Amino acid sequence: MSWAKKEAFYEFIIKNQVIGFFQNPIKLKSGRNSTWYVNWRNIAEDVHLIDLLSDFVIDFIENLKLQPDCIYGVPEGATKLGILSQFKWAKRQKTFPSDNFILSMGRGKPKEHGDPKDKYFLGVPRGKVIIIEDTITTGGSLIQTIKTLRELNIDIIATIGLTDRNELRDDGLSVKDAIDSMGLTHYSMSDALELLPMLKPEDRIKQHIIDYFAEYGIREIEF
Repeated sequence: MSWAKKEAFYEFIIKNQVIGFFQNPIKLKSGRNSTWYVNWRNIAEDVHLIDLLSDFVIDFIENLKLQPDCIYGVPEGATKLGILSQFKWAKRQKTFPSDNFILSMGRGKPKEHGDPKDKYFLGVPRGKVIIIEDTITTGGSLIQTIKTLRELNIDIIATIGLTDRNELRDDGLSVKDAIDSMGLTHYSMSDALELLPMLKPEDRIKQHIIDYFAEYGIREIEF
């Protein structure tokens, strides 16, 4: 997919050290040991940076020619980005102000009592919904979010990840293939296979990354 702002987005990622390296491997949430990371938390904590990031997200959605009514962030990693992107997106639409746009937020931990819709949300997504996730590894949180929204018959038109680690799941599928098999289209704004070589890691870490992608990657990485 061609996206005019892709180069600027990659520069934003590199400049703000969203992707980087550990001197010694650490165990990820997926259980895999890695010497490289993708971390969007620092961006989400900075007002100026998340403002810039939300503009990239909106531009990416416009480039795809999608017309959502709601942009929803996977709890909790993409919650703030989803809220800010939705707010900006709604204000750009010709029908704003309108009750067509809801500012939805997912609960990190489901509520035990009350209306089933309130169990997972503060403001249930409605209309045509795009789900946003920050880092895509095996896609567990994103796929669970899809299932939760579908239980409430919410119309999901696409999912978008900020950065895809380009790894295979334990079932041998890429996250994109797994989501596509659910009848949805998944898009990535950036990919680790392209970003990591741009960072020119030292030889020891480079070799670990090569071995990592040989074992877990959707394909081998080229430096």
